[in-house]
Amino acid sequence: MAQATFDPGPGLKIVVIDDDPTGSQTVHGCPLLLRWDAETLAAGLAHPSPLLFLLANTRALAPAEAADRVRQICRALRPALERAMAAGTISSWLVVSRGDSTLRGHFPLEVDVISEQLGPFDATLLVPAFLEGGRTTVDGVHLLHGQPVHESPFARDGLFAYGTSHLPDWVEEKSGGRIPAAAVQRIGWRELEAGGPGLLRHLARLERNVCVAVDGASERQLASLAAAVRSLSAAGGPTPAGDGPGEGRPRRFLFQCAAGLIQALASLPPQPLAPAALAALRRCRGGPLPGLVLVGSHVPLADRQLARLLAAPGCVGVELEVAKVQRLLEGPEPALLLASLEQAWGRRLAEVLADGHTPVLYTTRGEARCRHAGARRELGLALAGVMARLAAALAPTLGYLISKGGITTHTLLAEGLELELVDLQGQLLPGLSLVLAATDCDQDPLPVLTFPGNLGDGDTLWEAWRRMEAQAGPA
Repeated sequence: MAQATFDPGPGLKIVVIDDDPTGSQTVHGCPLLLRWDAETLAAGLAHPSPLLFLLANTRALAPAEAADRVRQICRALRPALERAMAAGTISSWLVVSRGDSTLRGHFPLEVDVISEQLGPFDATLLVPAFLEGGRTTVDGVHLLHGQPVHESPFARDGLFAYGTSHLPDWVEEKSGGRIPAAAVQRIGWRELEAGGPGLLRHLARLERNVCVAVDGASERQLASLAAAVRSLSAAGGPTPAGDGPGEGRPRRFLFQCAAGLIQALASLPPQPLAPAALAALRRCRGGPLPGLVLVGSHVPLADRQLARLLAAPGCVGVELEVAKVQRLLEGPEPALLLASLEQAWGRRLAEVLADGHTPVLYTTRGEARCRHAGARRELGLALAGVMARLAAALAPTLGYLISKGGITTHTLLAEGLELELVDLQGQLLPGLSLVLAATDCDQDPLPVLTFPGNLGDGDTLWEAWRRMEAQAGPA
């Protein structure tokens, strides 16, 4: 399998604790871990890529469960990092809490736990910019295609709603007032554009894990921040009172960011496989094997993308009826009755494949009404579990999978396909990562296109399917 070429010597390792499997959408050639036992962590840290992703899937969990999972990861990660440092496998490390670029997720809960377990840190840098998806931050205001993000449907999420796009005010809102807006420092776009000693001095003066909201509206701005962070983290930099770069202790920064900053921090070489070559990883057996599309995301953008795909000749929808699943979960013996429904859906998927079409398994559109947030999360996980089991049953016969939605994708990889890790190859389209899942030692790895719920325009899902279908196999 094609891999990017990295310097194999010890160096900086950027460890990303990702709240769903789609945060690697700007990078390539690195492992994504779905387990964090000592052996799996050691293998991940020994990988030549400067990046290691740990897929925590915490966005699918209640706050207490999310905190517990991040705590477990950090407690396993600390000794693994110490062993890697002692062995000379790595020379230093940064830790990133990767979250949604539309500001949905458990903030500041997850960075609080990371700080408790892996700190102390001098600052937590909040950098939600994701340029490939049209998410920028200008003068402290986070924007989606130029409009304040709190005016978008994402801000009305049933579990992670918020009422402001001004990041200091958003921090105050999400922290319940524990971190006042006035206590949030800022690094603006002009300072990032200037870069150099001034930015180094600013970062070097940060202390006591202050929260810093950082602008980001261009690759140059993100690269400027990343270069300064690498300089200060690895070998120290200007002392807080210094007038210019000089020797000082290495600074320790924690990041809450979207995917945009990760590429800049890692400073990766160009993606080795072009999109056509990624699509050509589709499995063959005397000819190209068929695909399967899963759509679990229910945001309005996903609805438009699904409608466009279902209108395409060659695609046939199979609806996973949410109301039925919800009634079964609330009744007696839900597992037994749900298994019966799964068999019916599985037969329908098999019929579509036998007819030579691409089945599109999707949940009923709209956000289900539940009694409380816990019931909403339980329903979401149950639906993702059904989709994962159905896909896994068909996996040996498939050439590729497209999975839309973070919870849907994580459940598919970790529970349906029962994987410990996957190899990230690169992006088929901006923000859409293709991973190789080794599901069977007798077969080539299965290409899985991980598709965030909030990314693209109305044609993007159709375009991704079209590209995968256009490739008959390895070139």
